[in-house]
Amino acid sequence: MAAPDTAPQLGTLTWLPAADHRHLLGDPVAAAIAGLSGPAWVAEIDDTAADTAAFTDTYEVPLTASANCVVVAARRGGETTLAACLVLATTRADVNGLVRRHLGARKASFAPQDVAVAESGMAYGGITPVGLPASWPVLVDAAVAASELLVVGSGTRGSKLAVPGAVLAALPGAEVLEGLGQPLD
Repeated sequence: MAAPDTAPQLGTLTWLPAADHRHLLGDPVAAAIAGLSGPAWVAEIDDTAADTAAFTDTYEVPLTASANCVVVAARRGGETTLAACLVLATTRADVNGLVRRHLGARKASFAPQDVAVAESGMAYGGITPVGLPASWPVLVDAAVAASELLVVGSGTRGSKLAVPGAVLAALPGAEVLEGLGQPLD
């Protein structure tokens, strides 16, 4: 991994220290970036290339160097709990199995887009575990935690963050779960 003050070489992007370029981040992410346990970099992108497949094609960042953050609504009785799941982009979150059981829910599903955006304060397609509400569990796949460096959202569709897996695993509310990310069908 690059030294904390050395920008990574990842794809065709120019990576800048995120703490020095908060204007490129969504508001909740900009507010949380200083509290990270390690380095984070940001790169400006075309917002039409924010989705994982378009991003990897456009900027030549390997799919194996990306992680996806999905917002899950877990229900039990009349109560709904929102949680974030962070898995490698080469996998999918085990929402109906591991996530549901871990959160003690009778039913778990992807949160509706409008709910995920309103409750996170982030743009759809840019939601990231950095800067989520403190009450949300952040479930991190063990493979994410073990990764040297991963690209994740930045709270906006106009940029991406590059963050060591260990930093993501140390986020407030984070719990590392083995088997959270399942192979794509």
